[in-house]
Amino acid sequence: MSEIAANTVHEAYAFACMRCGYGWEQAYEIAHHVDGAGHAYVVYEADGERVPSPLSTPTCTNCGGHVVRIMRAGRVSTVQQLLQQKRAGRPEEAVEETAAPAAVLAPGTAPRHWQLSDLLHPFHRR
Repeated sequence: MSEIAANTVHEAYAFACMRCGYGWEQAYEIAHHVDGAGHAYVVYEADGERVPSPLSTPTCTNCGGHVVRIMRAGRVSTVQQLLQQKRAGRPEEAVEETAAPAAVLAPGTAPRHWQLSDLLHPFHRR
């Protein structure tokens, strides 16, 4: 297949497994290509490796379950920041909803993982 054109974009998503409660974030390079016959196709890469689309059938990296909630990037890291503030005894401060995902904040470090209960705790009414 000879490639004629490519357009690469960077996107990140937050994921939460509804089966085991595992949460994680992942950044992707998404390359849009057109082959010699004019057919469009997309290639996803995460951490330099080709991966299937995270939007088709996401799989939990902890339990292998397929009931995975896909959220806007930064959701997991935003909740983690709120939990850290609470543990430190500081009053809750406003955290930008557009916060960058952990994979973008700390390149070259291992992805951060949280339990679903940690992600939902700040939204629990008392």
